[in-house]
Amino acid sequence: MDFSIASILTLDGLTNGAIYALLGMGIVLVFTVTRVIFIPQGEFVAYGALTLAIFQTGKTPGTVWLLLILAGVAALMDLVTVWRHRGSAVAGLMAALRTFAAPAVICAVSAWAGPRNLPLGVQALLTVFIVTAFGPLVYRVAYQSLAGASSLVLLIVSVGVHFAMTGLGLLFFGAEGFRNPPFWDERMALGPLNVSGQALIIFGVSAALIVLLWLFFERSLYGKALRATAVNRLGARLMGISTQAAGQLTFAMAALIGALSGLLIGPTTTVFYDSGFLIGLKGFVAGVIGGLASYPGALLGALAVGVIEAFGSFWASSFKEVIVFTIILPVLLWRSLRSGHSDEEH
Repeated sequence: MDFSIASILTLDGLTNGAIYALLGMGIVLVFTVTRVIFIPQGEFVAYGALTLAIFQTGKTPGTVWLLLILAGVAALMDLVTVWRHRGSAVAGLMAALRTFAAPAVICAVSAWAGPRNLPLGVQALLTVFIVTAFGPLVYRVAYQSLAGASSLVLLIVSVGVHFAMTGLGLLFFGAEGFRNPPFWDERMALGPLNVSGQALIIFGVSAALIVLLWLFFERSLYGKALRATAVNRLGARLMGISTQAAGQLTFAMAALIGALSGLLIGPTTTVFYDSGFLIGLKGFVAGVIGGLASYPGALLGALAVGVIEAFGSFWASSFKEVIVFTIILPVLLWRSLRSGHSDEEH
């Protein structure tokens, strides 16, 4: 291996690592706020890439109808819950309407825009809205009533949600894979490297999103509320912070990160309905390297995962996934030796 090949592999690894970094931070975000190890994070990536791909064919994506169904289920759950607790059907209907209204508007606009072959940027924006709307609805239907359950129960639910979303992906997208067009198809020579415009977009969007997340958590009231919930859920509730709203906001942000990751990775690889699992697992490895608590740790871990994957595919392409997932073993061993046992629940 000479310097030029090593440079190409490093660039390829850092490009993929930038996407894994987003997913790793999404997994860390969800875990710190809700204690959910969110295995279906990768499904949002697949949904994002495939939704844009269906828009490109001039059809209405199946995620539109799935979102409408999920919103209906969540609205019905809110109706029953509020009606039972307050004894008022009007209050229940208002709660159901609040849950159903925004997804219904997104679905209506998307169904109208689907056959019209709008510009790629508009379709990408609609894709972000559709997939992001899944986040709070998934939390409402699958996790909200189990907020006080143990981490093991939440993990089992996550596994169930993953299989459900994968099966629904097969139903609504089919078994065929799709590869989206790049947002910028220019190529630039940089020494021995041939850098694509899509790679620059991946680096730029990833860096911008990391900065925005930092500003959100450091400077905004909602971000500080999420941090307070992550540190101590009971204390946050006593201070008037709604852990339910914090959970829905967290899942919305995780879905947004997944949607953007899907748009970024869609032009670089063919995405199938079940591709999100492996992509999400690599983000999970990055999150574990960061201890499921450190955003900078997850970022560095993701870049390392991307580079190791690139070099692993060069030396032993058949075992590249094994090499990547084996990284988690020494990390877990090191963390178990470094920190004492703790089963504290927030």
